Amino acid sequence: MNRSYVLCLVGLVVAMGGCAPRTTVRERQTISVKETKRVTSRYTGPKRRVGIVAFENKTTYGQRLGSAATDVLITELAKTGKFILVEREKLQKILEEQQLQQSGAIDPNTIVKVGRLLGLNAIITGSVTQYGTKTEGADYLLVRNKRYIAEAGVDIRVVDAETGEILYADSGKGIAKKATGQVIGLGTSGGFDETMEGEAFRAAIVQFVDNIVSQVNRKPWSCRVAEVSGDQVYLDAGQESGLELGTKLVVYRTGKTIVSPTTGLVVGQTEEELGTLEVERYFGENGTVARVLKGETPGRNDLCRLKA
Repeated sequence: MNRSYVLCLVGLVVAMGGCAPRTTVRERQTISVKETKRVTSRYTGPKRRVGIVAFENKTTYGQRLGSAATDVLITELAKTGKFILVEREKLQKILEEQQLQQSGAIDPNTIVKVGRLLGLNAIITGSVTQYGTKTEGADYLLVRNKRYIAEAGVDIRVVDAETGEILYADSGKGIAKKATGQVIGLGTSGGFDETMEGEAFRAAIVQFVDNIVSQVNRKPWSCRVAEVSGDQVYLDAGQESGLELGTKLVVYRTGKTIVSPTTGLVVGQTEEELGTLEVERYFGENGTVARVLKGETPGRNDLCRLKA
C-alpha cells in the first residue's frame, strides 16, 4: 500500500475523531444584589419546609426558561438533604385558590399568607434575567471548528415565610460551552441543544445552594399542631423531617399579626407560651405524636419550636 496514502488516511481518521462533541461548564463568581452577610450556621436540626415559586422569565426567550431554572434549583436543593421541598404544583394550587400572584415577584405579605397555609419555613422566588446563545468558529483547510456558547443570568431571593423578611438575595451567571470539529464534506456538524440550556442554568444556580442552606438554617425550626385527640398531640413533622423521638418542644398560641407602621409589611405575630411537649412516636409519612409535659393542651395550628 502506498505510504503517502496510508498517512493521509491516518490523518483523516484523527481529524474525524475530533468531531465528537465535548461540553464544558464554567461558573462565574456570584454578583451580590444585596449586601447579605454570609452566615455558616453550625445548627442543623430537623429539616426545614421550603416552597419554591416558579421563576419569572424576564427575557425575550420562551417561558420554558422560568420552568427550566426552577427545576435546576429544586434538583440542587434536594441533593443537600437539608430540606423538605413542597411540591411546586401544590404551591401553585394554593396561589390560584387564594387568587394570589404566581410569579417570582410575589410580595412579602403574600408569602406570609402562603407560608402559614402550607406550614413553610421559607419560600424561594427568583427570575431569569438573561439568556443568550452565540457561535464562534474558524475554518482551517479541510477542518471546520465551531464553539457554541449559552449564557444565563439568574436572580434569587429567599424569604422567611413567617415574617416576609428577605433572608438572602443574590444574582449569578453561568456559561455552558460545546466545541465541535468537522472535516469538510464528511460527517455532520453539531449545534445548540437543550442540555446546554440546563447546564448554563446549573452553573448560575449551584453557587447559591450553600448560602441558601446557611441562611434558612439560622432561623429557628418550627412545626405546627395538626390535630389533638385526648392527651395525644399530632404534629406535622416526623421521621422524614429528622425530628427525633424524645425531643422536647415549646408550644405557642399565635395571635394578632404585627404589621410595621412604617413599611406596611408583616413583622410577625403575637405569641403566648402554652407549655412543653415531648415527641413519643411517629405516624404516617412525616408526622409525630407528642404528649404534654407541662402547661395546657394546645390546639390545632399552634406553633412548636425546639426547647433550648
